[in-house]
Amino acid sequence: MRQSQLRDAIVAEARSWVGTPYHNCADVKGVGCDCGMLLVRVFVDLGLVAPFDPRPYTHDWHLHRGEERYLDALFARAQRVASPLPGDAMLFRLGRCYSHGGVVTCPDPLTIVHASWPAQVVLEEVVTQNAMMRERLDTALYASIVEASA
Repeated sequence: MRQSQLRDAIVAEARSWVGTPYHNCADVKGVGCDCGMLLVRVFVDLGLVAPFDPRPYTHDWHLHRGEERYLDALFARAQRVASPLPGDAMLFRLGRCYSHGGVVTCPDPLTIVHASWPAQVVLEEVVTQNAMMRERLDTALYASIVEASA
């Protein structure tokens, strides 16, 4: 599969989760998921990453721990990139570590699909239209499964 087709497949899979209720540690489309398990399901279910399960974790783990569990899990499977393309992952630092992420669907304006705890649902939104993400845009990191597998 060409890179552009692979990126299209990742975006389509991420968008297929839109409307799924937010539920910590869940990973069932249409029933519930959180931002970490959304990334796991998108990339594992497309066969781009070997199956793994980062659970269990508490809803507020990022407020009490400094280790970069989310970041380490992603970068063990993906390559850091400076500028995201559709299908790449975007990570935000919340609390003491990187603990929120989504799938980039459009680089301009930068748009992601993510499981939002405040909205209680998986949604697709422009990053600069979300106050939490806009405030953390300067420290956001991007990773590509596509580039790592190229």
